[in-house]
Amino acid sequence: MFLNTLTPKFYVALTGTSSLISGLILIFEWWYFRKYGTSFIEQVSVSHLRPLLGGVDNSSPTNSNTSNGDADSNRQSVSECKVWRNPLNLFRGAEYNRYTWVTGREPLTYYDMNLSAQDHQTFFTCDSDHLRPADAIMQKAWRERNPQARISAAHQSLELEDCATASILLAEEEATTIVEAEKLFKQALKAGEGCYRRSQQLQHHGAQYEAQHRRDTNVLVYIKRRLAMCSRKLGRTREAVKMLRDLMKEFPLLSMFNIHENLLESLLELQNYADVQAVLAKYDDISLPKSATICYTAALLKARAVSDKFSPEAASRRGLSTAEMNAVEAIHRAVEFNPHVPKYLLEMKSLILPPEHILKRGDSEAIAYAFFHLQHWKRVEGALNLLHCTWEGTFRMIPYPLEKGHLFYPYPICTETADRELLPTVFHEVSVYPKKELPFFILFTAGLCSFTAMLALLTHQFPELMGVFAKAFLSTLFAPLNFIMEKVESILPSSLWHQLTRI
Repeated sequence: MFLNTLTPKFYVALTGTSSLISGLILIFEWWYFRKYGTSFIEQVSVSHLRPLLGGVDNSSPTNSNTSNGDADSNRQSVSECKVWRNPLNLFRGAEYNRYTWVTGREPLTYYDMNLSAQDHQTFFTCDSDHLRPADAIMQKAWRERNPQARISAAHQSLELEDCATASILLAEEEATTIVEAEKLFKQALKAGEGCYRRSQQLQHHGAQYEAQHRRDTNVLVYIKRRLAMCSRKLGRTREAVKMLRDLMKEFPLLSMFNIHENLLESLLELQNYADVQAVLAKYDDISLPKSATICYTAALLKARAVSDKFSPEAASRRGLSTAEMNAVEAIHRAVEFNPHVPKYLLEMKSLILPPEHILKRGDSEAIAYAFFHLQHWKRVEGALNLLHCTWEGTFRMIPYPLEKGHLFYPYPICTETADRELLPTVFHEVSVYPKKELPFFILFTAGLCSFTAMLALLTHQFPELMGVFAKAFLSTLFAPLNFIMEKVESILPSSLWHQLTRI
């Protein structure tokens, strides 16, 4: 009787009111999400309803480093998209070229190789090179784009005299094995040390000699570093650590070369975690530019203390201990600095050979870090499991929009463009900053609003037909209830049923 007394105007008013209410909820939810980065309904459910039901949210621990992060963001004056030389870049002849021979793919982009050519001209040449015939030839060789022409010029330079930079070029590009490269670098070291000693005595005699000494210093540091990397690749890790330590003591001011990142990787290979912590204590400073190696190595050391016994189920029951909280916060700090690394460490995305230059906080840096450090994470029992359980929670903590920043200066917008220049996009999909996905409640409210709006429109256009559909729908909906009521009425005595209906 109730359904039969309803008029078409009632259905129009009902659907129109529902559409209006769901539309208002959708607008509020969207505004709240744009401002705070989360759904209001979801936040209320997680923050207030879930604790009443006995749930514990351990994926978003309270961050106690906000003041530290503010100081960090204030002191960071690094250019947004400055490209850095990869501290662990591979050898072109012995590694990159071998990849090309096997796969037929070019692992390096033209932009990346062009940056390397500019680096070589900056560090290995000076204005007085024309005074020495061998250096004059090498000055032209570093500008040459054809690899065979560069190698021929290096041989021509060595025929005139024992030239350090010529041996460097041959070790990098002509040597097909690390053993051959090491032999050429040792040859370059003898020539480089002689030039360095001579220019050191004359460095204060004028600007020309000062430039020569600066160039000879760069050459010597480069040779010693690459020799240490040869030792590391050939399994003589302790020897590599000693060479890197001696190099850092001899040239303490050349921190821009990031030699400490080579040292950290070698110490991790030796599982000498105490020395790794000592190096981090020196270089993980607020005033120094961060890197994925610094942030993720710090996270690895803290995860190592708790990862072997960590269990998400146990942590959700009892809450996080102090050590576990520190490890999770370190992981969140690392993920906020470079959000692309976890997918490579967790092998959710395939690795490629790292480029010769990296963009900090970009996909190129993530590839370079994971390529050399994945084995160190696998060696620590449970570290990858802890990373897998906690890294996604970082994105619920990062302020929204991204321009605000949190622990670090805001994430640069231009990283995707620069990474596409540095990485071979032909066979690699460049990773972009993980965007915040729309919460379920916003999608649900949007669907509900659209559905009720459509019903309101149809009811306005065809009120009688929609009334028939509404009656049929409600009748179908209440059919099981009517069936149950009939069964109950048939079972219970009529007098008792009469008394219940009266109540």
